[in-house]
Amino acid sequence: MAGVTTVKVAENDDGIRLNRWFLREYPSLSLSRLQKLLRTKQIKVDGKRAETSTRLLAGQEIRLPPLDEQKAPLEEHFISEKDKKMIQSLVIYKDDNIIAINKPSGLAVQGGTNQKKHIDGLLDALMFEKDERPRLVHRIDKDTSGILLLARNRQMAEKLTLAFREHKLPKTYLALVNGCPSKNSGEINASLLKVGEKMQINEQGQEAKSIYKVLDNVGNKYSLLELKPLSGRTHQLRVHALSINCPIVGDDKYNLSGKNNLFVDKLHLHAYKIDLSVIYKKQKIITAPLPSYFKDSLKAVGIIFKE
Repeated sequence: MAGVTTVKVAENDDGIRLNRWFLREYPSLSLSRLQKLLRTKQIKVDGKRAETSTRLLAGQEIRLPPLDEQKAPLEEHFISEKDKKMIQSLVIYKDDNIIAINKPSGLAVQGGTNQKKHIDGLLDALMFEKDERPRLVHRIDKDTSGILLLARNRQMAEKLTLAFREHKLPKTYLALVNGCPSKNSGEINASLLKVGEKMQINEQGQEAKSIYKVLDNVGNKYSLLELKPLSGRTHQLRVHALSINCPIVGDDKYNLSGKNNLFVDKLHLHAYKIDLSVIYKKQKIITAPLPSYFKDSLKAVGIIFKE
């Protein structure tokens, strides 16, 4: 078939699930579209039929159809008036090429097991004056709040996807954590490997780097950290925060200190800022306001942060 390409699985991708690989390399490809391509054998691994859960091995070859040229038929989603107003209320920036939304904690970016409502299924409500459905170009965890970018056309989707892949769009997160780092700022360089349902620091894992800075603290009890990921690994900031003995408040996967009645039961990790200067060829930074529960938690412990 014309346009079919073959990609070899890299050494540092050994063991990654096929769907995770596609989410990273082709974030604008919906899960339902990926499943259909696998079902119709347009995507294969070492010439054999594969599933989204297939574990890739270094050196294997992934057969890819012309994903950018091949237009998937739009899935018909019924969007209630309530959900339409909800998703539109999340928009914090919009121009002819990009939409940025302030995603709330608890709302998944794409569908999965027991995920009936997700951003991907609500994109028709964000077409506004355009004829094209916005495209996902990256993702953030379901429990993480903050900036999620959408491309309003194929050309911008390709630009943003490449820029995210090459880590050219600096992102800044805010995290309320238990404890306080021994140093006010520093770099965390700790490779991550998935073990069961969790990511763990392991020399055999994928390289992962993050920069942190203490913005304010209450002794050694709580701190507000500014976190900047220099790579894009699953749960990277959550595990890196834990590695400096500062687990994120509300993280039921990695923070085992127990619940505190001072806080709502939500992950206090927020994608606060993204620098799009490389896309716009001039300084362009988008900021997402903190959710109200995050502000309430900061106030409850006496941490000051001015947006």
